[in-house]
Amino acid sequence: MVAPDSKVETAQRTDIRVYLLVEDLQQQFAGYLGTPTRARGYPPYQGEHALIVEVSPALAIERVIDLALREVPEIQPGILYVERQFGVLEIHSASLADVQRAGEAILAGTGNKAADQLRPRVLYHDIITDITDQHAVILNRNRQASMILPGQSLLVYEMTPALFAAVAANEAERAAPGLTLVDVQMIGAAGRLYISGSTADVTVARDRITEVLANIEGRDH
Repeated sequence: MVAPDSKVETAQRTDIRVYLLVEDLQQQFAGYLGTPTRARGYPPYQGEHALIVEVSPALAIERVIDLALREVPEIQPGILYVERQFGVLEIHSASLADVQRAGEAILAGTGNKAADQLRPRVLYHDIITDITDQHAVILNRNRQASMILPGQSLLVYEMTPALFAAVAANEAERAAPGLTLVDVQMIGAAGRLYISGSTADVTVARDRITEVLANIEGRDH
């Protein structure tokens, strides 16, 4: 039994798994982030800038959001999610400087650097051309964004940590505005993207995602 006057250490280091600045939110991705499935807080809009952070232990995300809001009260939180192992926060603003300042407060308050995040690791990607109608029906029943149509090409892309699916989706749309975001799974063990369109568009999207993920700095898993 601990004596009443003993000091018990209850805090532990907050581990930054993902520290992801997503500039200039694209139309479809911003719309996806603003759906009730994702944004339980304030929905972002096209052209705004977002910071997405994942930490461990999961409950440390409550300290993370407190650090951001105290430094920049005008910042808007869209996602605050405590999953089984990790905590996730998304904040956004029309002011890139405000987002960056909130991010710096998070890093300083948790004793981390942006480079302390994990480096993204690609697990799988593939392009399936000329999707059949039965396949499209099943995909559309499980989607969280827009519909895929039979005959289109489908890009599937999987990476870890999961939150890197956010910047991957946004950059894919920027590189090929004619594509369709069918699903973006950015919370969990792995991130997954389902993107449809012409074969040319989804090929451009695949190559841009691969380039962006390869250029993100961080520590090894």
